[in-house]
Amino acid sequence: MADAPQGIGGQKVATYAVGLMLAANALFTLTDTSTKWLLAAGFGALQLAFMRYAVQCAITCATVARGERSALRLPRRIWGVLVLRALILVGATMVNFFALRFLSLTVTSAIMFSAPIFVCLLSGPLLGEHIGARQWGFVGIGFAGVLVVIRPFDAQMEWAAAMMLIPALGLAVYSILTRKLAADVPPAIMQLALGLVGTVCLAPLAMSVWTTPDTPREWLLMGAIGTFAWAGHEMLIRAHKLAEAHFLMPFSYSYLIYMAIMSAVVFGDAPDLPTAMGAGLITLSGILIWHHRRQLERRAIH
Repeated sequence: MADAPQGIGGQKVATYAVGLMLAANALFTLTDTSTKWLLAAGFGALQLAFMRYAVQCAITCATVARGERSALRLPRRIWGVLVLRALILVGATMVNFFALRFLSLTVTSAIMFSAPIFVCLLSGPLLGEHIGARQWGFVGIGFAGVLVVIRPFDAQMEWAAAMMLIPALGLAVYSILTRKLAADVPPAIMQLALGLVGTVCLAPLAMSVWTTPDTPREWLLMGAIGTFAWAGHEMLIRAHKLAEAHFLMPFSYSYLIYMAIMSAVVFGDAPDLPTAMGAGLITLSGILIWHHRRQLERRAIH
């Protein structure tokens, strides 16, 4: 598949893939919005992180039991990488949920979108890819945007904002490991490993701080966190089956728009000028890195 599927039928497929990508990012936004609402209601980040993975685990177990049990027979080495990948994302989720208590959705999402910058940096040592001077320049633009959002020299800097660099780096490593596993492991098994590891690791921590919801709305939102996350990942996987990652990548920045809207509408936290400027620089950096990689791929083909 090239940039996008070709022809009239191909255009419909490409449009459908973009729709899935936009829907996936909307679901991820709902995950974080529900989490922030529950944090404000007094629930702990560990409990919410546990529910996010426990619900995903339950849904994925049912999916695998229905038709993909044979795919569980994987070499021990691959299972080791799957567990490592899951542990990285679980850790990133915990830090993200903790930071959501103190930061607006716009700030957390802007910093998280520095992950493609980290992917570019780590592609050299982990994947053996060459990083040229132009790419280093694009990375510099992205980190300038991160500094504008975090404001490390501001007396009112939130340490939670600096902490968000941890899940951004974790998401980058997670993405690279996913790329390595994609050829050998079905998506459902990746989701299953993620759900199982998250549930097992977080269960004892969550039980130690557990607060029982008092209202049906709280129970509903607690279950929705995992459901939204699972459904978002499913749509993301389906979108990438229909169109190449480089075609879909620019649409991933819809997440920043969704988060800014929900932050303003639900919590009254409209992004200030530095946050908007920093998010713009991070977005510009990601798109420039993507465009540069596409040019290199086309030259390699021709």
